[in-house]
Order: sequence, then C-alpha cells, then structure tokens
Amino acid sequence: MANEEKSSEVRHRQVTTNGITMHVAEQGDLSAPPVLLLHGFPELWLSWRHQMAALAANGYRAIAPDLRGYGDTDMPADPAAYTIFHIVGDLIGLLDQLELPRVFVVGHDWGANVAWQLCLFRPDRVRALVNMGVPYFPRHPSVKPTERFKAFGEGFYITQFQEAGRAENSFAKYDVLTVLKKIFSIKMDNLSAPPGMEIMDFLEAPTSHPEWISENELQYFSEKFQKNGFTGPLNYYQNMDLNWALMAPWQGAKIQVPTKFILGDKDIGCISFGTSMYVKSGGLKSIVPNLEVVIIDGHHFIQQEKAEEVTSEILSYFSSLC
Repeated sequence: MANEEKSSEVRHRQVTTNGITMHVAEQGDLSAPPVLLLHGFPELWLSWRHQMAALAANGYRAIAPDLRGYGDTDMPADPAAYTIFHIVGDLIGLLDQLELPRVFVVGHDWGANVAWQLCLFRPDRVRALVNMGVPYFPRHPSVKPTERFKAFGEGFYITQFQEAGRAENSFAKYDVLTVLKKIFSIKMDNLSAPPGMEIMDFLEAPTSHPEWISENELQYFSEKFQKNGFTGPLNYYQNMDLNWALMAPWQGAKIQVPTKFILGDKDIGCISFGTSMYVKSGGLKSIVPNLEVVIIDGHHFIQQEKAEEVTSEILSYFSSLC
C-alpha cells in the first residue's frame, strides 16, 4: 500500500541534460510505460496535472518537465540557445539520464511543435505521439516564417514577439497574474492588435480566472513567471527564422511516428489560420501518414479546459498500441 501511494504522488527532481538543469515532475510507477508530456506557452509542467494523475492511475509513468527557460528549469541568457536543436537535445538528454530508450509523447502548443521535431529527428525514441493545437506544417523552401506572418499585419502577436524586449515591456504594464488571465482567457478570432497597439494591451482583462484552473493553480503559474519573467519563453518565437534555416536538411521529410492529433474547434489557431481546413482536407495526413485526427469542443488550452475528454483520447490511443 505504501508503494502504491508513493507512485500516485507527484515527485519532483532536477536532471542535468544538454548543459542545463531541468526540473521534472513525475507521477506513476517507475517501471511503468513512460509518457513524456511537453507544455506550451505560457505554461509549465502543471498544465498536465489532470493527465498525469490519470496516466499514473492507468498504469503509466507520467514525466512532465518545465522546458528550457520555464519554471524551475534553467534559463540560458543567450537568445540563440533556444533553437529547436537545443530544446529537442534537452529532451534526448533527459531520456538518456532517465535510461528510457523509447517513450510515448504528448505535446501542446509550443510543446506540440517540439514534439513534431522530436519525432522527425529521433523517431527511434518515440513509440507514439498525441499532439494538440499546433499541426505539423511543411517547411516552405524559400520564405522565412516571419515573412509569411507579415500577411497578418504588424499587430500579429508573433510579429510583435520578434523584437527583443518589446513583449516584455508590454507585459510589464500589468502584474503577472493579469497577463496570464488575459492569455488563458483568449476567445477572439485572431491574435492581432489594431495598428499602433500592443497585443497585451488589446487582450481583455477578465475579472476572474477561467473555470478550468483554480486560484491556487493560477497562483503557482504566476509565482514561477514572476520569478523568471517571460524572456526565456519568448526566445522560442525569436528563433523561428533560425529554426527554419537549420531545418533545411529535412525539407520535404515526413513524420512516420503513429500520431493522434487533437484540435479544439474554437481554438484561435483552428479558426483563423486555415488550420481546420488543412487538417480536415488531408494536408496534415499527407506529411504525417500514420495519423488519426480528433476535433473536440474546446478552445486553445484544451488539455486543461477539457481535461477528461483529452485524457480519454490519450489513454485510448496509447492502449491501442501497447
């Protein structure tokens, strides 16, 4: 009974990997099939609290790190230390340190993008993938990502995030709790501010937190981002063009790992950027051949908002492959 109780608790450790120290939360028996959970922006390991508990209860070992620059993981000062090679390298080093040759992987938002690249670079380390929110888009052979984003105007959030210090200065007008509430409560059709306005000023400031997160949970997020700021996470965006250049050798490559892709039908990415049509038309399946798609009722932070439904999709998919 004592061992069962211990395996059901969330355990925390610091792991040295790829030149940094990474904070990792775990839940479940150490000998159980491992599942690596990768959070997005602006999130932390805690974003997977519901899935971790369910995975542990169903015979899996949930492993949820704070990614590079987030939470209690190191935040390198050099912006160029946040390329996709660095971030995927952190994860390979983590798996090596934990002596895990292969894992199931779950990703959301930026974590989904990292998970796609992990499957592309090291398919030998991934048994299967469940990804959410951000599909795998083929690399454009000649146009950098930031050039393509210009079509959405100067107020587009990714465009504003490109300038070092700009978003941090905009965020600093508000307390961290308000910044997080603004982002977590987004329900607009796009993420572009009017001309001359910063996206953080344009986002509505809700009077309360979303129903899917408690005050204590939100306070945990707030304390971590208050301690470290948002520079590390924003560096992911500022390396998009560099990642594009680094990815040239994989031009036209397909992801062969068995994959389930979950998309919320009210996710801004689904509505505004052609994602829904790309996924439904078979565009995603053309480059991820072993693909299953699930579209559910929900917004962007789907694994928290619709935790039970998302968890059920994860468990059913992984159990079908065991």
